[in-house]
Amino acid sequence: MENIESSVNVKLDANIKTLATQILERMGIDQTTAIDMFYRQVIKEQRLPFQPSAALSLDEQIIAAALKHSPKRVVLPVDENGSVIVDKDKQPDIYEWVLNG
Repeated sequence: MENIESSVNVKLDANIKTLATQILERMGIDQTTAIDMFYRQVIKEQRLPFQPSAALSLDEQIIAAALKHSPKRVVLPVDENGSVIVDKDKQPDIYEWVLNG
């Protein structure tokens, strides 16, 4: 089988190209070789060599951020006067917070 070369012309963000090229250079791979490797992997696996996923909507991003940064709620028992009951040995962080805020 004769090896006939072909060109691929791709437009992409200049920053993406620069950053990727720098990383590839550190790996000792030029852009042509990297693209060739990508295409060969697509052929070998008969799919993209990574799993693409849809970007989260703004609402989904906000919910994810809120869940990530929300502290866990702890329900603490109180005595008949409304004072919090915390076991110093079992919950030292909460005990310290109750005392010092």
